[in-house]
Amino acid sequence: LASAASVVLCMDVGLTMSNSAPGEESSFELAKKVIQKFVQRQVFSETKIELALVLFGTDSTDNPLSQDGQYQNIRVHRHLMIPDCELLIEIENQVQPESQQGDWLDALVVCMDLLHTETKGKKYDCLNIALLTDLNTQTNEESLEVIIKNLTQSGITVQFFLPFPVEEDKEGKGLSREQKKNKELVKEMMLSLDVEDGLDEIHTFRNAIEELCMFKRVERRPVAWPCQLTIGSSLSIRIVGYKAVTDEKLKKMWITVDAQSHQKDDVKRETVYCLDDDNETEVQKDDIIQGFRYGSDIVPFSKVDQEQMKYKHDGKCFAVLGFTKQSTIRRNQFMGSQIIKIFAARDDEHAGVALSALIRALNELQMVAIVRYAFNRISNPQVGAAFPCIKQDSECLMYIQLPFMEDLRQFTFPSLENKKFTPSDAQLSAVDSLIDSMMLVEEDENGEQRDLFKPHRIPNPAFQRHFQCLHHRAVSPGTPLPPIEPWLKAALDRPEVITERCQDPLDVLKRKFPLTEVEKKKKLKTSAQIFGKESEESEAKKVKEDEAEEYNLADIAEGSVTSVRIRGRAGRLNNPRRWALCQQLTHRIEQLLSNKNTQYYMKSITCIQAFREQSVKVNKHSHCSSFGGANDDAVFAVDGLTLISKDEVEGSSVSKAEANQFLVAEEKKEEAAPAPVEDTGDVDDL
Repeated sequence: LASAASVVLCMDVGLTMSNSAPGEESSFELAKKVIQKFVQRQVFSETKIELALVLFGTDSTDNPLSQDGQYQNIRVHRHLMIPDCELLIEIENQVQPESQQGDWLDALVVCMDLLHTETKGKKYDCLNIALLTDLNTQTNEESLEVIIKNLTQSGITVQFFLPFPVEEDKEGKGLSREQKKNKELVKEMMLSLDVEDGLDEIHTFRNAIEELCMFKRVERRPVAWPCQLTIGSSLSIRIVGYKAVTDEKLKKMWITVDAQSHQKDDVKRETVYCLDDDNETEVQKDDIIQGFRYGSDIVPFSKVDQEQMKYKHDGKCFAVLGFTKQSTIRRNQFMGSQIIKIFAARDDEHAGVALSALIRALNELQMVAIVRYAFNRISNPQVGAAFPCIKQDSECLMYIQLPFMEDLRQFTFPSLENKKFTPSDAQLSAVDSLIDSMMLVEEDENGEQRDLFKPHRIPNPAFQRHFQCLHHRAVSPGTPLPPIEPWLKAALDRPEVITERCQDPLDVLKRKFPLTEVEKKKKLKTSAQIFGKESEESEAKKVKEDEAEEYNLADIAEGSVTSVRIRGRAGRLNNPRRWALCQQLTHRIEQLLSNKNTQYYMKSITCIQAFREQSVKVNKHSHCSSFGGANDDAVFAVDGLTLISKDEVEGSSVSKAEANQFLVAEEKKEEAAPAPVEDTGDVDDL
């Protein structure tokens, strides 16, 4: 179908569509799959085709022609518009089998009226009606000639999708009287329309599903790039460039929702920029510039610096720097994500003659032009090769980007030769035979080689899988993703011819390279393992190693910056997360204190100070007080750290006097302790 097209999908949902043989899918299920896959292709290929959906055989009637008891049991489910995921969801959930019967000729008239009404005054390249039915209904055939006449005059094409073929030699058994009669009406209609091979527009459901199984590729119209091809300073040729091959990137058609309700407005993300200081001072985005680390310093780099650093040139160009043999340009040097075809300007005869002469000269001499290419003023210039390309109906230059010196990497790899093992001639021959058998080419009847594996006919599996998952997530949210489509896995498997061809070489390879089991060397046992017990020295060493592992420096927060960050963010957390954070900090402080080291001791003081200040700030005295009650009180005697009193936080059960007494009691205990008596007996004896 053309890009500017209008299509009406007309589906039978009547009573007989649900009938099926045991173990087989019904006509309704097959027809629904055809519609789903067709709509999927249009949604994800970003085409401009407008779709409408009409159902007949419905329990209700909703169409503009339903007057005086005519055109009953026909419902216009969706009017012409660009298809979207909402339509896929409606087809999945709202299109269900119903209990009435509808006339397919009446449904065809409703579709024609819909196209005539909603496309009036607009220009379309194609108007099409796709009718999906089992033809097992009573039909008023008197209007057939009028319908054929109106279809021809309006330029509307019709396609039929049936559960059985219509060819005489493939006529299926078991058709009802209505199906046989309606099948002849369909053939009469398709042969009467001004269409070549009208019967080719009648498809079966299963064939249609196979044809529509893969998602349609995204179509792009190349945009002309006018420029001047220059050779030296005196020769200039007007050219136009088109992208022949480029890297296709997925267009993001979805949004990420953080809320469990699946409503994007329930949870909103907000980005805040803060300084790395004690108060985490918030700053505006406009006050931020980029910076780069240089050692321990951060060097600011403003937008002005970035603009000055950019390479400046005169704008778009396609200048020939010189020529070289095609053999000097290696395939591994091809770069970039696109190939550009260069043609002469369409309205310039002189440019056409000049460019043709250049292309033919390069082709005869087996040479390429090395050119400097710049797309526009703001893009970085490239160096590339322009290859001549001559076909029956066209001539052009094919531009491919080449690397600069900095883009090349010189790797040095060790030799593959192994002095311990040198393969024999028979082994080398076996490997060569295997490689030859796995070549993805074969000779045809004329002795010419043809490809067995044709990548240009295989859709991108990443795109196909991506679209499959998007469709499943749209129509079935909250359910596991489906497995990969069987046809896609089959398309990526190696051809059966290759599997059969390489079987014999593989058997030869197994015989030429026999495998022998290598016994593992026994590990040397220690004396402790031999005699069943370890010495006291090794036991003490093991305990020491366990302690070192438990209190690894890498597991303990270093510096006061980390504790301040925790303190600054704790106030923003809800109660369960704040309590969990306090437990983590308490555990870390206990680890620091248990090391009995000055460095860890001072670090614990910093953590306790931050812990206490934050507890006061968020009015949660219980967090810090519970820690203070469970740990060594001597820690709080440093820098006046004591319990949180009622004056600081309401709800505290500790008065200011009791908080002060918390430290005084410790001081008195220390004062009451008797001083150690110095033993000078040995000195007197001397």
